[in-house]
Amino acid sequence: MSTGVENGPGQPSPPQPPAFPALYPTTPPRPVHRPAAREPIAARRPQDPPPAAPTVPPPPGTPPPPAAAPSPFLSRHPAPPRPPVPPPPQRHTWEGPTPRPVPPAAPFRVPAPPARPPRTAGGRTASALCLVLGLGLFTGAATGALINHDPAAAGPAQSAYARAGELWHSVPVDTLLPPVVSRPGAGPGGADRTYTRIGVAPASGCAGAFDPLLAKVLAPVGCVQVVRATYVDATSSRVTTVGLLVTGGDAAGMSALNRRWTSEHLGSRTDLMPHPVAFPGTAAASFGDAQRASWTVNVSATLPVVVYAVSGFADGRRVAEPQPAAVATAPGATSAPAQAGLGTDALVLAADLDARLRKSVTSDATSAREAS
Repeated sequence: MSTGVENGPGQPSPPQPPAFPALYPTTPPRPVHRPAAREPIAARRPQDPPPAAPTVPPPPGTPPPPAAAPSPFLSRHPAPPRPPVPPPPQRHTWEGPTPRPVPPAAPFRVPAPPARPPRTAGGRTASALCLVLGLGLFTGAATGALINHDPAAAGPAQSAYARAGELWHSVPVDTLLPPVVSRPGAGPGGADRTYTRIGVAPASGCAGAFDPLLAKVLAPVGCVQVVRATYVDATSSRVTTVGLLVTGGDAAGMSALNRRWTSEHLGSRTDLMPHPVAFPGTAAASFGDAQRASWTVNVSATLPVVVYAVSGFADGRRVAEPQPAAVATAPGATSAPAQAGLGTDALVLAADLDARLRKSVTSDATSAREAS
């Protein structure tokens, strides 16, 4: 402070006012920390950690900084209580829960079969009585069948066999050998076949109906009657004689003859062909043994009959090598009887006669049943 009077040299300086005591202890100034010079980056190795900054402890006697005063907002709005923390979930292990002890299974035992009641003398007597009665009934039925010679009482098969042997004199000839036979689709390639009857041979028994050798083969079953008729086709170029031999043999004899005829292939032998029937003044006027071209013979195993048919040309030509109908109708056959259709004629007319015969047997059985 300047008072306007300067002290000269050698003059004493005016007294200074007393110093006030310090309210707070003086704190020496903190030394300024200057970081040390860093070494260049290239000089550091990647594995060396960076140097730590040196820590400067505070000077002694320095009071700690005062704690912050609580906020008046927090005192007025206390924090809500926290919900209880649930315990951590129990982890499942691979061992699983402790298994419960299983009681031991009871041993398996097969139940014993129920005891049979003891057989009494009365039970054995009843069983023996039933057996005796059954045998008596069976024996009585067999004896009655042997005593009764009525064909109708011997069964349906025996009745049909007997009726077939009697049809030749009870059924009209037009039923078995009609004036016209029409068979649609029966020819080669599905062509229709129509035949017209030329004439019916008189019933004169079996004499001269067959060659001697064929008559010898048929002799075991006998001969009762032969019914024959000759037909001509729609073109009048082919003629066929169809016949029915009624035998006198029993069922066992016919079955044996059928087996022999089939097993020995007698139907394919040319020396066992049946005779044709010629009618003068018709297309079959010159139909003789030399004109036979194809034939078939069917020996029945269930009826006392033999159905046959033999065919040839209507112009009287001779056939050097006749063929059985089964051979002449085989696929690829090129013989004259095959190409002319003579094998088909024999098969169709023989099958038609056999079907009419069996139908007549069935109709006669129905009529007899209704009459009784």
